Amino acid sequence: MTPTIHRPLWLERIQRGWATRPVVWLSGVRRVGKTTLARMIPDAVYLNCDLPSVRRALADPELLLASHDPGTVLILDEVHRLPDPTLPLKIAADEHPGLRILATGSSTLAATGRFRDTLTGRKRTLHLSPVLWEECADAFRIADLDRRLLHGGLPEALLATAPSPEDFAEWIDSFYARDVLELFGVRNRTGFLALFRLLLRWSGGQVDYTRLSRLSEISRPTVKSYLEALEVAHAVRLVRPFRGGGAGEIVSRPKAYAFDTGFVAFEKGWTRIREDDRGVLWEHLVLDSLLFHNFGRKVSYWRDKGGREIDFVVRRSGGRVDAIECKVDPDEVSPRAVKAFRRRYPDGVNYVATPMAAPPYRMRRGGVEFVVGGVPGPRPGTARPA
Repeated sequence: MTPTIHRPLWLERIQRGWATRPVVWLSGVRRVGKTTLARMIPDAVYLNCDLPSVRRALADPELLLASHDPGTVLILDEVHRLPDPTLPLKIAADEHPGLRILATGSSTLAATGRFRDTLTGRKRTLHLSPVLWEECADAFRIADLDRRLLHGGLPEALLATAPSPEDFAEWIDSFYARDVLELFGVRNRTGFLALFRLLLRWSGGQVDYTRLSRLSEISRPTVKSYLEALEVAHAVRLVRPFRGGGAGEIVSRPKAYAFDTGFVAFEKGWTRIREDDRGVLWEHLVLDSLLFHNFGRKVSYWRDKGGREIDFVVRRSGGRVDAIECKVDPDEVSPRAVKAFRRRYPDGVNYVATPMAAPPYRMRRGGVEFVVGGVPGPRPGTARPA
């Protein structure tokens, strides 16, 4: 039997989505586990829209939806394969609100003309990330950080005995052919993949459009266009600098993070994780968890022109801003940047996100107090995001 990664955090998130909307839209890059997650929902009616028979049945969505009793969970997997993916979802929400619909599809569908805005107010949108670190440690007992960093978080790769360079290369080719070319119409395969591979290699660094243009041999405007497509497809996450209005802050150059550490390691040619590699790769896992726990909140980074930098900052209510430093070893945290940040923005909590601290504890460094633990989620007493 093929091993399966159970993902209770995401199953809970889907249930919370249904509490407020009849349709939950679950997107994600290919092989991230959307179908496996959907099949974990008990007593659901599963329809694979890749199958011609299912597409024929959905040619008359009114008839199909009317055949199911209220309270039924109906899964429309790979819904982007339908000629009009939004039509059955709109009819379900408007005419059959007693049904609970889970629609899965490509991350890029929202950017195409086939995905119309008629679902506004009818759906909750979830983006399924690669396996989170807290899922590894808590649910699967895969508490080997280097394994998660090297293999990445696509379930098949994470469970494999060893990373497969052939599988990583095939994924990139398939991503271009089935997402980028098919849905965005990008014809310059060589230039696009050159840019993507550069971004994988430099993942976690600031974006230098001029350098990317020169090395990928495409124009600067084309770099920006392709980067926008990669962000829409969730293959690259751009983290913008925190804009507080203070003098001397970096405010224009984003940092680019690849969607998965396994692809970063593959592009760099790593066969093992060295001591110096863990830091920036751990930032990727922290970013994944921040986006999961702070859905709808803007995650940024902060840097001043003196070179002092905080890995991530998260806006909270009431003008508060939390500062998050990512350290595999929390004893390596320096208070220098946080002190400079707090002189400008005094309200907020300072965190050290580390893979090894459970339960969280407090410590002082250079007069600065930090909460050391996993990735900070919603504050107690605040509403959890749907």
